[in-house]
Amino acid sequence: MNRAGTVFYNGIKAGRIEQRDGEYIFTYDNSYLADPSLPPISISFAKNRSEYHSAELFPFFFGLLAEGANKQLQCASLKIDENDHFSRLLKTTENTTIGPITVKEEP
Repeated sequence: MNRAGTVFYNGIKAGRIEQRDGEYIFTYDNSYLADPSLPPISISFAKNRSEYHSAELFPFFFGLLAEGANKQLQCASLKIDENDHFSRLLKTTENTTIGPITVKEEP
């Protein structure tokens, strides 16, 4: 199953993260890349046209997820497996994260 989310930096569309064929892929949006005043979303994702690939959810995105009691509450209320980190990312980071990055689930 392929799933994806749009990644925003301070409300500006920065790129796309997806789970495809058993791996995670992050790609910057062309308009974000074209604006030299916009920074990379993190030091682990330099601004370039290349896709970033990982067999596991990138640590940067994993760091946006709630832990402890908040994780348990989110998973229980949204009926998400606590070990399904990508679902947690797509379902819980659209509005409330620490820092400028949010992720909106794509239909």
